[in-house]
Amino acid sequence: MPPLTRGNVFVVSLGCAKNLVDSEHMLGMISSAGFNLCGDIDEAEVAVINTCGFIAPAAREAIDTILEVAGKKKEGKLRRLVVTGCLFQRYGYKIKREMPEVDAWLGTSELHRIVEAIENPDGPAARISRPCGPPFSDQPRLRTTPFYSAYMKIAEGCSNRCTYCTIPAIRGPLRSRSIEDLVSDAKLMRDEGVKEINLIAQDTTGYGRDIYGRASLEDLLEALLKVDAIPWIRVLYSNPAGVTDRLLNLLEGEERLCPYLDIPVQHVNTLILRLMGRPYDRAFLEDIISNIRSRKRRISVRTTVMVGFPGETQTAFNELEAFMAENRFDYLGSFVYSPEKGTSAERLPERVPRGVARRRMKKIMSRQAEISLALNRGLIGSCLEVLVEGPSEETDLLLKGRTAVMAPDVDVQVLINKGTAVVGEFYPVLITDAHPYDLIGEVKDVF
Repeated sequence: MPPLTRGNVFVVSLGCAKNLVDSEHMLGMISSAGFNLCGDIDEAEVAVINTCGFIAPAAREAIDTILEVAGKKKEGKLRRLVVTGCLFQRYGYKIKREMPEVDAWLGTSELHRIVEAIENPDGPAARISRPCGPPFSDQPRLRTTPFYSAYMKIAEGCSNRCTYCTIPAIRGPLRSRSIEDLVSDAKLMRDEGVKEINLIAQDTTGYGRDIYGRASLEDLLEALLKVDAIPWIRVLYSNPAGVTDRLLNLLEGEERLCPYLDIPVQHVNTLILRLMGRPYDRAFLEDIISNIRSRKRRISVRTTVMVGFPGETQTAFNELEAFMAENRFDYLGSFVYSPEKGTSAERLPERVPRGVARRRMKKIMSRQAEISLALNRGLIGSCLEVLVEGPSEETDLLLKGRTAVMAPDVDVQVLINKGTAVVGEFYPVLITDAHPYDLIGEVKDVF
């Protein structure tokens, strides 16, 4: 096959926001090489799929997407299919052998070779290596998020050893970017009109341990606050064990830091936490939440819990449910434990039947819907600062937006049914109604 001309390339990004940042860098490299990026796969000569392989359901989604796109090679213009990211990094040459439809594979540490993989059919069909080095910082990036919002990946990999997690094997140990590099990134984003920066990593509270000898998220936040004209800076993906008084003091006292913490507790039963390899117990979690709630500035908390972990008895689940009801988290997500090959948790006895675990998750989410509705109804009559994002997916007759305590894509939204507003600007919105996962409001002239 001759080398490809600078034709159309279609890119699919699966998985989390951290994966999206990798995809955005690949988009930047592809575009800089002269290829045309297109939004219609039927017009593409090359398709790139950046995959997730963190848990079995994500791997299945990736495989289904690959097979769907591979079918396009038989139907139309598509000549080359490149698969990148976690799926290949995790399953290696086994997945390559099972999917001959794919022309080239790149692991998570080989994404900088994306242009070579696209244009050189005579090059290696697969490149995989041990994860090393910090995240992309010197490669072009083409952001796909709205112009006013961006993700900033502050570190790659994870050095925690949770027994159920494949991330250290897929992404390697913690590798942080320097504060200077990230501040330069923030200035560039500011100059591009970004008004909201969301800091992401596998564990943001671990940031800096590898390069500064200690956790340095607070130092980074203080440096980013010196970059003016960025109204919102939000911290995502924080390990509860890394939430310090200094971090809470910053969230309490700095208006430009969104009063929001995303701290996945996973469970509260002390035995289950020990089996999970989480470095805390229930008493620690109670102290952290009490500390957060004692602050003068209200800090919203999102958490994630896992049900069905090996050894989770009905009593342990009841403890989790009671803890959740008592602490009334602003946002909560739940998922069923997935036994992943290569993890020590996979070898644990006392498996919870899948049906039981699913019923537990349904019960958790039903209870959280009640909590969310009550919390949201408490906001009726208040006037909140809302970043307007554009028409709602539900109906073009409504605008949607978010407050500082609503992270993009995962939390509730504000639906605006009265008044006019410009996308990417902040407005006072009077909350007039509430649902479990939406607030309803109208734009006002002043707070």
